[in-house]
Amino acid sequence: MWFIKFICLLLIIFIINCSGNKVSNYHGVKRLESKYNEIKVNISNKNDLINIIGPPSSISEFDENKWFYIERLKTNQSLIKLGTQKIKKNNVLIVKLNNFGILESKELLDLNNMNDVKYLKKITQKDFKNDNFLYGVFSSLREKINAPAKNRSK
Repeated sequence: MWFIKFICLLLIIFIINCSGNKVSNYHGVKRLESKYNEIKVNISNKNDLINIIGPPSSISEFDENKWFYIERLKTNQSLIKLGTQKIKKNNVLIVKLNNFGILESKELLDLNNMNDVKYLKKITQKDFKNDNFLYGVFSSLREKINAPAKNRSK
């Protein structure tokens, strides 16, 4: 009887410690959509971008005038799904500057622009066989090289 009471007590403690609030994990710049509306094409410059949004999350390796700002919000799902996280926001702002540092173009990609990449589950087969003539030659050479030599130490 004491065992059932002990299990009930542990179960109650476990349920009390579970939070009813959803945990949110932010990554990157917060409120990127509203900051997107504040910057103006052909008016804003690099300094305005840094003052409004902040430093870029990433700068293109191929073009130093292309900046990327990232915002990602993940929240926990219900207790039944054991804490798996769901992406609520996934915004990427791509800004292109000209050589003078003036904003040429801006593009905001959101969760609807994400591509679902599907991978093939086929297994690649090898093109060679173990009974091939070259395989036999190379394996015999490997055996001769790896074989201990007699009287090497003398």
